[in-house]
Amino acid sequence: MSKSTGRGLQAGALGMFDTVVMAVAGSAPAYSLAATTAVLFGAVGLAGPAALLYCAIPMLGIALAFSRLSRIDVNAGASYSWVGRTLHPFLGFISGWALVVSATIFMVAGSLPAGAMTLALFDEELADDTAMASVVGAGWFLVMLLVVLGGARLTVRAQLLMSGVELVVLAVFAVLALLHSDNARAFDWSWLGFGHFDGLSGFASGALVAAFYYWGWDVACNLSEETRNSRRTTGLAGLIGVGVVFLLFLVFTIAVNVVLSTRQIEENGADVLAVLGDEIWPGWGGKLLVVAVMLSTIATLETTLIQVTRSLFAMGRDRTMPAALGRVHRRWNTPWVAIAVVGAVALVLFVAANALGSVGDILSEAISAIGLQIAVYYGLAGLAAVVAYRGMLLRSPVHFVLGGVWPLLGSLFMFWVFVQSLGELSAAAVAIGVGGLAVGLVPMLWYRHRGSDYYRPDRLDATRAIAPDYPPGGRPAPHSHSHEGLSTDF
Repeated sequence: MSKSTGRGLQAGALGMFDTVVMAVAGSAPAYSLAATTAVLFGAVGLAGPAALLYCAIPMLGIALAFSRLSRIDVNAGASYSWVGRTLHPFLGFISGWALVVSATIFMVAGSLPAGAMTLALFDEELADDTAMASVVGAGWFLVMLLVVLGGARLTVRAQLLMSGVELVVLAVFAVLALLHSDNARAFDWSWLGFGHFDGLSGFASGALVAAFYYWGWDVACNLSEETRNSRRTTGLAGLIGVGVVFLLFLVFTIAVNVVLSTRQIEENGADVLAVLGDEIWPGWGGKLLVVAVMLSTIATLETTLIQVTRSLFAMGRDRTMPAALGRVHRRWNTPWVAIAVVGAVALVLFVAANALGSVGDILSEAISAIGLQIAVYYGLAGLAAVVAYRGMLLRSPVHFVLGGVWPLLGSLFMFWVFVQSLGELSAAAVAIGVGGLAVGLVPMLWYRHRGSDYYRPDRLDATRAIAPDYPPGGRPAPHSHSHEGLSTDF
């Protein structure tokens, strides 16, 4: 049996390289480009590269916030723990709930394309069959569910294979795109400026979609209890992950603007990346990028499962959700009850998805709804970092900028995008996004009434954070009673 920290999860299972791979895979470069490029183009037109560039700046502020918070509180719940211990337990719960709901919605938004792309490799007409795509997507989802159940090491090995192939294919096509000569447009530096946005509301719509592109790198922090030297490793991995996917997103969005016509982008929706591949490398290009997108989609199902199950595990452990969610498998050191619950809920959603329309319709509404929820929990985490480090901000310019100004600007940007987007999105997207958050009030008030100690937290303050007696290897000192994370863990 593998060693554990005493909190259930397997300590020291992942290293720095493993965690960086998970952070990059969490943002799912190929999937995000395939599923979201047409949506981004519809929102801001040729300003897609600018939206990704200007969203990357505050997103790095949020990544800095996660990095700094992970140094003083190692917890599988990540923002759920940090926000609860700095701002207010109610906001902490909402932060965790926002991740749970957005990840659960993604089980459909991600699994359907995984099924559709698998079918497209054999017969392109089958890819438009939502029922068939749901069945195949559910199959991939169940495979990833079993991989996640098998433990952190098995999860990373599967991720290395899938993401490795994906990133090699994307790198090859990034080079080929630069060498391509038969283009629809000439490159224009104005695509990186503000001129193509339709006012502030248009910029906000583009930023909301761009937030969905980047979402997922923070899975590194949800794996903190299973990572060696996690106080340094997880935050740095998140920053590296944001940097890598930013470069990929920018290159490919510019390539789409240059190589494809407006008509090609609008008519092909979720197939934009395949069309781009065919234009760059006729015959094989489209199929290779479809394989990359399929692997990326399956890989990000895995990282999303990690995020939602680790968050539910932390909530169950703290008795803010049913305590059974905090149970860990004795052999694999994974939260098996949380994994089983997520699997059951997702399969129900797969069935319901067949009544909602085409794969494209489901994707469009889901991406917007998830964007709202991402903005909430990223914004709260940014504020939490400023509050936790408030006593250190004036000690040096580095602390002031990296610990205060940048995370705060990132937080304010996320909240601004949330508010601005409410008036621009469809009623369905707002209902899914805001309604999903509102449902969280029920378990929050119920478990607060039942007296969970999570609602009486030990406040998180960087100036008095006590170094735990967990060495970098992840094993506690003999007879130690201290732990990393909430003082209210059970």
